Amino acid sequence: MSAPQMQFSVPMTKTVKALIIANVSIWVVLVLIIQGFLVSGTPVFDYLALTPARVFNDFWIWQLGTYMFLHSHGVFHVLFNMLILWWFGSELEGRWGSKFFLQYFLTCGIGAGLIYTACTVIYTYATGNLVAITSPLVGASGATFGLLLAYGLIFGEREIYFMMLFPMKAKYFTAIIGAVELLTLLDSGFSSRVSNLAHLGGLVVGFVYLTVVARMRAGASGKDKRSVRRGRSLKLVVNNEQGESKSDDKKGPKYWN
Repeated sequence: MSAPQMQFSVPMTKTVKALIIANVSIWVVLVLIIQGFLVSGTPVFDYLALTPARVFNDFWIWQLGTYMFLHSHGVFHVLFNMLILWWFGSELEGRWGSKFFLQYFLTCGIGAGLIYTACTVIYTYATGNLVAITSPLVGASGATFGLLLAYGLIFGEREIYFMMLFPMKAKYFTAIIGAVELLTLLDSGFSSRVSNLAHLGGLVVGFVYLTVVARMRAGASGKDKRSVRRGRSLKLVVNNEQGESKSDDKKGPKYWN
């Protein structure tokens, strides 16, 4: 039997749709309307884009969350991020439920921003080069790379098409993407126009987050079973979503994997 293939006609789930609408709307308003055809340098971008020096020195910590909803002027930046969010995110949201999916997406984005900020601060103090720490970072790539990591873990046997041409299993696709990002970062450092460090940060944060959640829930499940054996009526509930039908409850708790 051949491996199941990823379907690119995945129905768009509600949280994914809301995130795509928010990102595209902000891109149209801030980039196409307010900025005109400028890439950066406006007060809006200075205030909302992630600039490590602002976060570290001025404590503009909101930038760790706002930067992922901004994108550069080039249409392909926002386009590719939104396609990844749709193709990979919709299946994950359908598997996890909206609440946990949104938590994971935001955690990966904010975590990637934290890793990027910390590494650029260390790099600046080690080399004296101020370019990285003063350059703004924008884009949902940190969060979407977290989605790629989760898809590779959960749907690892799915067959997808690398570069739209070469079929391979999702787990190998994720591994190749991670390796390319790491090698590019080691080769180009902070001189690349693409933030490979933020991409890797999203992969790392996604893996750590899923691992911690899985272990916590496995531990809670074990405690629940021991409590039942001792005559207690403790019930483990995982990822309950408001509005789910009663028939869904009969299937038992939902875990991330």
